[in-house]
Amino acid sequence: MILPEFFAIGMFILTIICLLVGFPVAFTLSGVAFFVAGIAWIFGPFEITLLGAIPSRIFGNAMWNEILVAVPLFVFMGLMLERSKVAEDLLETMGLLFGRLHGGLGISVFIVGALLAASTGIVGAAVVTMGLMALPTMLKRGYDPKLAAGAICASGTLGQIIPPSIVLIILGEQISNAYITAQNQIGNWSPEPVSIGDLFAGALFPGLLLVGLYMLYQVGVAFLKPERAPALVSDAADVSDKNIYIIVFKSLLPSTLLIVAVLGSILFGIATPTEAASVGGVGAILLAGLKCKTSPRKWIYGAGLSFPLILILANVFDLRIASESPSVFGLVLCVPLLLLLIIGLVISLYKLIKEGLLADVCRSTMEMSSMIFIILIGATIFSLVFRGLGGDEMVYQFLSDLPGGKFSALFVVMLIIFLLGFFLDFVEITFVVVPIIAPVLLLMDINPIWLGILIALNLQTSFLTPPFGFALFYLRGVAPPEVTTGMIYRGVIPFVGLQLLALLILAMFPVLATWLPSYLSGAVF
Repeated sequence: MILPEFFAIGMFILTIICLLVGFPVAFTLSGVAFFVAGIAWIFGPFEITLLGAIPSRIFGNAMWNEILVAVPLFVFMGLMLERSKVAEDLLETMGLLFGRLHGGLGISVFIVGALLAASTGIVGAAVVTMGLMALPTMLKRGYDPKLAAGAICASGTLGQIIPPSIVLIILGEQISNAYITAQNQIGNWSPEPVSIGDLFAGALFPGLLLVGLYMLYQVGVAFLKPERAPALVSDAADVSDKNIYIIVFKSLLPSTLLIVAVLGSILFGIATPTEAASVGGVGAILLAGLKCKTSPRKWIYGAGLSFPLILILANVFDLRIASESPSVFGLVLCVPLLLLLIIGLVISLYKLIKEGLLADVCRSTMEMSSMIFIILIGATIFSLVFRGLGGDEMVYQFLSDLPGGKFSALFVVMLIIFLLGFFLDFVEITFVVVPIIAPVLLLMDINPIWLGILIALNLQTSFLTPPFGFALFYLRGVAPPEVTTGMIYRGVIPFVGLQLLALLILAMFPVLATWLPSYLSGAVF
């Protein structure tokens, strides 16, 4: 009888081959799993009745998982902000503030990239938006094409590590399941779960660290080779410094309030990630409504002001009508605010429907969300067959036998994820690789939040690493002809190095990822 480990290894090899050939990811995962399961059943190592667990696993992991409802909501929020030109305003105002410095336009790109990451979390939208707006301007002002392309690709991928991030939501669910599995294996049947909010809090400082490294690199290039990042001769030279600050404040305020409302409600335990995502969706609709020139803005401003007040009232008073003792005073205060919010939403939605923006955003949200969830289903089937062939035990044995203990095991896993990032997307790696390796590492007494942020930071490099980095393809699609593919590839190499440096710093100082979640929860993990 053929050993089941050979079939488990064969699954990975066959999957990578199919993906490189160009088969769709979701159907590759499930198709390879069924194919290998059938062959292994014929030869004996696999029990075919194990496939009967597929429906319950799909419903348990995806269909009944309320946390994953946050995925389409955050996707909707990001697409709405991107299509409503919020990013364009941010870039223009940041250019006014920093453009007169050498490398100032590049610094503006990173700041806007970080703000977009904190308000959208969608890499494709950020890279395309920045590529259309910033790249022509940077080239026109004399920036080195390689530096400009690399900066835009790198800033566009910040949405993978800076919360609220789709990656962190998906990864958080996998890390939480892996942590519970690992704790059950050592006899702890009621472990404290790892929440999405923990990962959001843990990713905040590493994300800011990465932004800081990018900006330091830009400043260094501007200082050592100023001809590669010249100062911007502003077209708005008649605008005084005082007016510039007012313009910047007005541009930053709406996006900043939305970021604070979404992230703050999660980090401080006011709302779950799904509830915060709905807050973000409503806020994005109101911001997009403000961009419509014919909108009655007073009502939308009123709705925007009523929104945070409602959240505060809901946190202070019991507004549940079905509860035993709802707060009458709180309801009296909340009802007019709620009516004002509804009026602002109706006005915004009417304008967005009239301009055709809402239908476009909803269609794109449906397509992106469907892609993510169908990959989740395929990965669930793949993981079940892999475990049925004893693949998880094989991985555990391999990592446990490495010299150097958990640190060498962690290094090998990070190296494997980095190499897989050259060929696979973050979704496949998260759904296929993480459920297999995470329980093994967590059994070695590795902090789950630290591990999750390390993996997230590592996965971010998959968007920049040639030849299949998605950010490179996104920029290639909107870059002018004079910016060649080779320039884009060479331009991202320093930023890949900076990401690896950030990964090394985080590996050396786990407190960067663990302190804030511990502080907010009041207990060390």
